[in-house]
Amino acid sequence: MTGPWGNLPRNFAAELRPEQKTLAAEIIREIRAAVPEFSRPLAGKFGTGIQHGVETALAEFGDLVEGTAAPDPARLRVYRSLGRGELAEGRSLDALQAAYRIGARVAWRRYARVARRCGLNSEQLATLAEAVFAHIDEIAAAGVQGYVEARADRAGALGRSRHRLLALLLAGAPAEEIEQAATAADWPLPRRVACVALDAPTAERPRGERLPDPVLAALDQPEPHLLVPEPESYLDDIRVVQALAGRGAVVGPAVPLHQAADSLRWARLVRARLPLPPQQPVDCRDRLPDLLLLADPALVRLIAEHRLAPLAGLTAKQRERLAATLSAWLRTEHGTAPEVAARLGIHPQTARRRLHRVQELFGPALTSPDARFELEIALRAAL
Repeated sequence: MTGPWGNLPRNFAAELRPEQKTLAAEIIREIRAAVPEFSRPLAGKFGTGIQHGVETALAEFGDLVEGTAAPDPARLRVYRSLGRGELAEGRSLDALQAAYRIGARVAWRRYARVARRCGLNSEQLATLAEAVFAHIDEIAAAGVQGYVEARADRAGALGRSRHRLLALLLAGAPAEEIEQAATAADWPLPRRVACVALDAPTAERPRGERLPDPVLAALDQPEPHLLVPEPESYLDDIRVVQALAGRGAVVGPAVPLHQAADSLRWARLVRARLPLPPQQPVDCRDRLPDLLLLADPALVRLIAEHRLAPLAGLTAKQRERLAATLSAWLRTEHGTAPEVAARLGIHPQTARRRLHRVQELFGPALTSPDARFELEIALRAAL
């Protein structure tokens, strides 16, 4: 380390060393009195870390003044460990920074008395003050580095735990395994969840949104997706809204936690049916009939072939018109020609002619509840 301490008399270090033990005790006493976070008993790792950190800093300052200090990774680790300890204790760096400032002030007060006793002049006193506070700045920087490193380590470990949890949820793992993984991921088990199918990020819309902490995300996969807990709350969160916009998002139905895989499967089924990526999220709750049709395409085709067989002998244009007429008739309240005409945007007389033709082709099937149900399934799939 280089700094203003190099301009102090080398023999001044010998005057400082006898003060270190009592000075360390005074610094710790004042820190504990002034900073509430450090007021608890100095026991275990907490107390050992503070004691060791203060004593290391005082010894290092003496070495700096003496000119014998050399780069010492072990000393830097002490200061970094203090920063790591703040994160482990669940605190911000504010308390540690306050402790550094108090420590520097107490040390300067003691060192100034020793300096006057040794006859240092006013210029040397100013240099001493500069040296004390330059030293504490370097110590504080190491503490910040330790805090940041610990936070990155924790975020990485937590991220891996949450990726594993998401995979287990979508794989339908046993409840006990899910509970253990949720505990490791610091993720409270929700009552209901909804999965969201997304398109892959593009150059125009790269991945980079900051999602709420409880939302589990797999955004780096070929088929990106989210798992949103308590969707009635988090789907309206502005961060989620912004993340879904322009990403071809389809929101699966809200389901109990053990059905998370179903929610994602249904969202992907609806997304595959859409011809273009939606600019705003599509909610599967608005497409439950479509989901029913998509659940077994082969069966739907079989029903369509059977129930729409009367249209087979018509031209493509005739089939399209009569299928639309039959669909409109099934969806109107009373099935009258004016209702069908209004739905299709045609003249009522045209609607009557078409309905008469539909009656000729389908006959008794139009009065059977089961047949009508199958007809609507077939028409929804075809139109």
